[in-house]
Amino acid sequence: MNSYRFLQAKPKTRDKRERDSHQGEVHRHRRTNQFLSGGRSLKKKKKKKKKKMPLQSTLSGKGSDQNQALDTQSDGKSFEQLRRECLQKGVLFEDPDFPATGPSLFYSQSVPVNIEWKRPKELCSNPKFIVGGADRTDICQGQLGDCWLLAAIASLTLKSDAMARVIPADQDFDSRYAGIFHFQFWQHNRWLDVVVDDRLPSVRNKLIYLHSASLNEFWSALLEKAYAKLNGSYEALKGGSTLEAMEDFTGGVGEMYETKNSPSNLFTIMKKALDRGSMMGCSIDITSSAESEAKTTTGLVKGHAYSITGLEEVSFRGQTVQLVRIRNPWGQVEWNGPWSDGSREWDYIGKADKDRLQQISSDDGEFWMEFGDFKKNYDKVELCNMTPDDMASDRKHQWEVNMMEGNWIRGSTAGGCRNFIDTFWTNPQFKLNLKETDDDDHQCSVVIALMQKNRRKLRKEGLDLETIGFAVYQAPEGEDHVGKDFFRYNPSKARSKTYINMREVSERFRLAPGNYLLVPTTFQPHTEADFVIRVFSEKKAGTLEMGSNIDADLPIPPMPSAPEEETNEEKGLRRLFEQLAGDDQAISVWELQQMLNGVLSRRKEIKFDGLSLSTCHSIINLMDVDNTGMLEFQEFKVFWEKMKKWIMLFLSFDTDRQGRMSSYELRSALSAAGMRLNNQLLQLICLRFGDANHEIDFDDYLTCIVRLENMFRAFQAMDTGNRGRVRMNIMQFLMLSMNV
Repeated sequence: MNSYRFLQAKPKTRDKRERDSHQGEVHRHRRTNQFLSGGRSLKKKKKKKKKKMPLQSTLSGKGSDQNQALDTQSDGKSFEQLRRECLQKGVLFEDPDFPATGPSLFYSQSVPVNIEWKRPKELCSNPKFIVGGADRTDICQGQLGDCWLLAAIASLTLKSDAMARVIPADQDFDSRYAGIFHFQFWQHNRWLDVVVDDRLPSVRNKLIYLHSASLNEFWSALLEKAYAKLNGSYEALKGGSTLEAMEDFTGGVGEMYETKNSPSNLFTIMKKALDRGSMMGCSIDITSSAESEAKTTTGLVKGHAYSITGLEEVSFRGQTVQLVRIRNPWGQVEWNGPWSDGSREWDYIGKADKDRLQQISSDDGEFWMEFGDFKKNYDKVELCNMTPDDMASDRKHQWEVNMMEGNWIRGSTAGGCRNFIDTFWTNPQFKLNLKETDDDDHQCSVVIALMQKNRRKLRKEGLDLETIGFAVYQAPEGEDHVGKDFFRYNPSKARSKTYINMREVSERFRLAPGNYLLVPTTFQPHTEADFVIRVFSEKKAGTLEMGSNIDADLPIPPMPSAPEEETNEEKGLRRLFEQLAGDDQAISVWELQQMLNGVLSRRKEIKFDGLSLSTCHSIINLMDVDNTGMLEFQEFKVFWEKMKKWIMLFLSFDTDRQGRMSSYELRSALSAAGMRLNNQLLQLICLRFGDANHEIDFDDYLTCIVRLENMFRAFQAMDTGNRGRVRMNIMQFLMLSMNV
C-alpha cells in the first residue's frame, strides 16, 4: 500500500471580532483547512465519450483583448512558433522556463528519491494525448497533495466548451509531435497560454503524479505540469481550494456554502448551477492535522477535496429522493452507506432510473448519496459559476463587469480591517457608482469579488494566502479620499461575511442606487499583497480609485513685519540670528543647522538627533528667493512662521505622543498642510523616510514637507496655464532636481 503524505495548515481559528459602534457589525476571521493528500490510483476501464455541452461564456470581459490568451514564454514566442522551430530543426522541445530539474519539483527540500523525467514515448509504445475523449475517470491522483486541483479537473471534463479553452485542439503525438504542448488558464482577468515540454516526473518508468487510468493517455499529466509551471513548481500545488482551480479554468465567480448552515433550497441551487454549467466541489473539515486524509467508517475521507458530478431526483418507495453524485480524485475509496454502489436502495427504483444512474464500475471513486446524508457528512460546497446569476432565482441577467487592481503596502496602504481604526482609512478606496436599478426592482444587483494575486507562486519566498475581506460604505459627496473620522462615525452598508485566508472572497448584494465606497483590506495591518477586485452589476456601473488626485493648496506667505512692529519672539530670533550671521547679515547652511538645533532641542515633546545638513539645504532652497545660497533675516522670519505651523502639525498628528510620527499619521499631516498625494507617491515617501517600524522622526518629517513644498511651488511657477503639466529642457530639469 502506498504511504500517504500530507501537510496540514493551521487549524481553523477565529480572531477577535470587529465591532462597529453603530450597527454592531461583526466580521469573522476564519482560517480554512489546507491539506495535502497522498495518492492512490486504480486502473480501470474507460467510459463512453460524453455528449457535447452547450457553449458557456466566461467572465473575463467582453473585449477580444481580454479573451485572447497572452503568450507567457520568457522569449516571447508562441506555442506555434516554438513547435514550428522544433519541427524544422528535428529536435524535441526542452522548456528553459520550467526545466527538468529539482527546483521545478520542490522549493523547500531536495528531491527525496531518484526521479527521472521521461517523455511519454519513453514510458509506453503508443502514447496518446486523449483516448476516447477527456473523461473524469482519466484523473488518478499520484504522490502529490493536489486533490483540490484534481477535483476541479474532474468537474472541468463535464464542460466540453471550458475544456476546449483550457486544452487547445491540435495536440497529439503524431506527425506534428515536437515534445511541446500548451494549455490556457485564467489569471486575474486575463487568459494566459502556458507552454510545457512533455518530460514528466517518473520513478521506475511510472508517473508519480497525476496520471490517467489508461497508461498511454497523457493529457491530464501534462495539464498538471502546465499548472505547476504557472505556479512555480509541483510543490506549490500542495494544498488548496477547489474553487481556486475552477476559477483558473473558467474565469468564473466562486461561491461557498456551509452545509450545516445552508439555505433550505441548497439542492435546488446546486441543481440549477450544474444545469447552467457551473463547476462544483465539496469537502469535509478537519480540526487537527491528525485527521487529514483520515478515512471514516462510511468510506469518506476528511480534509480531502471531492468533485460533484451530478444531482438527480428519483422515485423511491412512493417518495421523491434527492441524490448527489460525488467523485473521489483517488479513483477509489467510496461511500459505503445508503445509495452506494450495490446498496439495496437501488432495488426499489424504476429500471430506467437505475440504468441511467447506476455506476458501471463498482470501484471507480464515484458514488451516489442521498442529499440529507451529504449535508450531514460534508461541510463545504464550492461553486464556480459561469455567470454571477443568483442560483436561487429563476432570472438570468446580462452582467456588466468592472475590474480594479491595487496593492496593500506596509506603512502606506496596508491598513488592516475595521478593528484597526487608526489605519483602516489608509487602505485603497474605490468609488462605485450605481445609477440604474434592475429591470424589475428598485434595487441594484451587485456581486463583488476580491482576489489576492500570485500568492501560490510566492510560497517559495515564505508567503502564503493572506486573510482578506472588504466593506462597502455610502460615499460622501466631494471627497477624493475619506479620512479616519468618516469610518469612526459611519457604519458600513454591506461587507464580506468573513475575513478568510482564501484566494478570493465574493459576496452578492442588493443596494439602492447611489455612490458607494468599497474598501478592500487584509485582516491585520502592515500585511502586503496585490489584489484584483471584480464588480459585476446587472446595469452599467462606474468605478474609480479614490485618492488619485495630486494637488497642493499653498497660500502665499504674508509679508514679514517691519522691525518696529516685531513681537518679542521675533526680536529674540533677530538677536540670535545676528549673533550667528556676522557682518554679512545672512546665515549659511551650517549656521542655520546650528541655530535650528539649538532652538528645537528645547522642545522635549519632539524626539530627534538634530536636523541634518541635507534638511537645512532643502530649507535654504525653499526660502532663498534671491539665490544667494544663504538666508537673510526677512527670509528666515517667513520660514519660522512655516516652521511653527509644521511643528504644530507634527504634535497634532503624533497621536501616541511618542515624539515620532507613523507613516500613516504623516499622510494626515501632509493633507492638513495642504498637500494631497496619491497612493503611489505616499508609498515612495514611506519607503524613503520611514524606518523599519514605519515611523518618521522630526528631521525626516521636516525634510519631507520642505522638499514637497519646494517641488509643488517650482511646478506651480512653471505651470503658468494651470494645466497640471509643464514642459522643461534638460537644464531646467537638472536645476530643479538639484535644488530639491
